[in-house]
Amino acid sequence: MNNLKTLLLMTVMTVLLIFIGNALGGQGGMIIAFIIAAAMNFGSYWFSDKIVLKMYKAQELTREQAPDLFYMTEEMTRRAGLPMPKLYLIPGEQPNAFATGRDPEHAAVAVTEGIMRLLPRDELKGVIGHELAHVKNRDILIGSIAATMAGAISMIANMAQWAMIFGGGRHSDDRDGSPIAGIVMMIVAPIAAMLIQMAISRSREFLADKGGAEMAGNPRSLANALRRLHAGAKQIPMEATPATAHMFIVNPLTGGGLANLFSTHPPMEERVKRLEAMASGRVI
Repeated sequence: MNNLKTLLLMTVMTVLLIFIGNALGGQGGMIIAFIIAAAMNFGSYWFSDKIVLKMYKAQELTREQAPDLFYMTEEMTRRAGLPMPKLYLIPGEQPNAFATGRDPEHAAVAVTEGIMRLLPRDELKGVIGHELAHVKNRDILIGSIAATMAGAISMIANMAQWAMIFGGGRHSDDRDGSPIAGIVMMIVAPIAAMLIQMAISRSREFLADKGGAEMAGNPRSLANALRRLHAGAKQIPMEATPATAHMFIVNPLTGGGLANLFSTHPPMEERVKRLEAMASGRVI
């Protein structure tokens, strides 16, 4: 169901890109914006592991430093038919984790010092399973494609805005519509693209919860882990950037109200509810 939802959202994003591209930037403007956005996001995708791991000062772990972590990860990768990822430790007390890498052969899973101290073994196994599910589902690639289209839409809107300011836009004699409608589109389209991109991210989180619970063999352990991590993230701050917050298993940035509308993570209550239903053999 979540794969179907992702496909639908990506289709809507594509249609939105084509529509606003033709309406505001013309075919040429749409192609230029898409190429620029693709180049920027391709670089981020290709070097994502190095960039984000360095950003959070993550250090690669050895088997001697974390034998149990290596053992549980190897156990689940064998079961899932995945290559063994590199494991990293992030300094910091907030309990959290993320996966990165352009494909399963270049994957890395990073955990914070806080999560290693907080979670019992079965719950930590559920978290690692969640991150391995992201790797198996190639969510870094899916997120990069969504970011490319959202970035292109924003660029087209900016191009149209500057063209309007300096009088360099297309003349209105070859199309219908009012200048006011164009201005509204310039404002609404980038917001719509961002909301769709975040909806895709939330959909992938549900899918990773399900896949991680299956790999670890205990949905309830992952549900318990998510409760602890959610509480820990609220109590212990982390120097995380909004651009990378979506990568973590729980949002490292605290906030409420309007911020929740733009969250890249589903509501924690819904995630836990689905996992507990899964543990009871029910389908939501």
